[in-house]
Amino acid sequence: QVELVESGGGLVQAGGSLRLSCAASGSILSIDRMDWYRQAPGKQRDLIATINNGGSTNYADSVKGRFTISIDNANHTVHLQMNSLKPEDTAVYYCNGRIIPVFGAVQNIWGQGTQVTVSS
Repeated sequence: QVELVESGGGLVQAGGSLRLSCAASGSILSIDRMDWYRQAPGKQRDLIATINNGGSTNYADSVKGRFTISIDNANHTVHLQMNSLKPEDTAVYYCNGRIIPVFGAVQNIWGQGTQVTVSS
């Protein structure tokens, strides 16, 4: 059973920083690709950052220059460093991974979500 477990959310003041982590557990060969999404109340879930196992990244304009996604291939974990946080960054953050297991087919898996609240 492969799953993604998120951690690192919380409450922070505007201008502060948080680091989210998404750890893949189970019989995993590698993370092929990991995306971070966020969903604010009453809004759609938006893609904000992507990384592949080679380290190539992409960011939404709303977070570019403030957020950094990184991958720890040895520990099957992806991090999202969030700096200069704004109240509009308040949302539930989800990771979504394309995971290559040791046995079986490639799996697309969602994390459980972690709340980030930025106070003004």
